[in-house]
Amino acid sequence: MFHTLSKQSGSQNNAVIQLFTYTAGSLLLVAAIAKLISSIGSSHILALPDPIFIISFRLVFFIAGIIELAVGYACLFHRQAFIRVGLVAVLSTNFMLYRLGLILVGWHRPCPCLGNLTDALHIPPQTADTAMKIILAYLLVGSYATLFWLWRQHKKAITSAGGAASL
Repeated sequence: MFHTLSKQSGSQNNAVIQLFTYTAGSLLLVAAIAKLISSIGSSHILALPDPIFIISFRLVFFIAGIIELAVGYACLFHRQAFIRVGLVAVLSTNFMLYRLGLILVGWHRPCPCLGNLTDALHIPPQTADTAMKIILAYLLVGSYATLFWLWRQHKKAITSAGGAASL
């Protein structure tokens, strides 16, 4: 009976990991498409230098869009959960550091994360910024919690394999 419960619990945990990586991948793909579309737009902000990287927002949007596209694709199609979740953790950590950098340099405007797509959809910049902060929190907390859980499961597997081997 314990073995059956353990299998069910493992199956449920795998389903939660799948749900997280699929939602993270989908969110990243949508954000990537928004950035890539914005990067070819004509908004005046695209010509301005990004306050962190000191290159045009156009180039920042393009590079970030390509990276998000790659991580989003990996979340949906890579076989290993650790790789999928690890990529989300690394990317979301970089986004968090970028946002902290904006605060440190005194950038007090909403993050132009989605470019001029918010204008096209008539979404106020502050609303888009808040939504992106919520998504960032979801990606950060979800990826690190999942990585911690995967690490614990790996540690348990090693411990139980070592214990079984010594018997």
